[in-house]
Amino acid sequence: MPIRSLNFHHLRYFWMVAKEGHLTRSAQRLNVSQSALSSQIRQLEDHLGQALFSRQGRSLQLTDTGHLVLEYADSIFNLSGELLSILEAGEMQRIQQLRIGAVATLSRNFQENFLRPVLGKQSIRLVLHSSSQDDLLEQLQLHKLDLVLSNQPVASDSSRPWRCRLIDQQKVCLVGPNHPSLNALSLPKDLDKVHVIVPGPSNEIRLQFDMYCEQHGIDLVPYAEVDDMAMLRLLARDVEGFAVVPEVVVQDEIESGLLKNYLTLDNVTECFYAITAKRHFNMSVINNLLNCIGPSE
Repeated sequence: MPIRSLNFHHLRYFWMVAKEGHLTRSAQRLNVSQSALSSQIRQLEDHLGQALFSRQGRSLQLTDTGHLVLEYADSIFNLSGELLSILEAGEMQRIQQLRIGAVATLSRNFQENFLRPVLGKQSIRLVLHSSSQDDLLEQLQLHKLDLVLSNQPVASDSSRPWRCRLIDQQKVCLVGPNHPSLNALSLPKDLDKVHVIVPGPSNEIRLQFDMYCEQHGIDLVPYAEVDDMAMLRLLARDVEGFAVVPEVVVQDEIESGLLKNYLTLDNVTECFYAITAKRHFNMSVINNLLNCIGPSE
């Protein structure tokens, strides 16, 4: 069978198995039996005249030919996904759908600030999705999302050619209730005398803050470790002490006087990124959003 008459149904089955690395999981996702899936892949290998997988234990490993075919399959199915995405988003229609993913721990205030140029527009239907970064990037690659907001950068490679843009950098502060006992403290040396709420140990802000404490000779045992910024924001209001947060997280509470920024921490910042997939057709609404912010990295 010549390559020009390649069966794309078989190719899609191969693509799914190559991504999963496992026949059983792929069969479940495709809603077919494992034997039917194996048969389809064998037919593709027969048509190509070369093996695409080698079995190692219970897992499947791509052969050199398999890696080559996967590279082309990525291009084919990502392009078809992009086409469907454009049509579903209504790029050529009066109402356009904009699908934004955000890492679950990302500040809600920051997300709203970023999206403000499109909020309330009758020509835009906004869909917001929150999840882990790995899940969001998978959806972005499949063109189920148009853009991902994250506080962690991603590197581009041949299989995932991301465009990762630094869109903001927020200084991190010690924020707490406007209370006489906190106003009387000398910061940062008195930090060990009060409750301090910090991000979790895997958070980049936490790593920078720990280094800040070490540089200032502060031996601090956190009162609480909180990964979710929304929960950290609540605790900052309810606990007599300090929360280590970017000011954007509590901008409304500071403006209203409910909370106070007691100290901006030198060299402790949070970076925010907009991640998009390289596309043949760039959505105008995404371009407009990104044009409202700083230059790309």
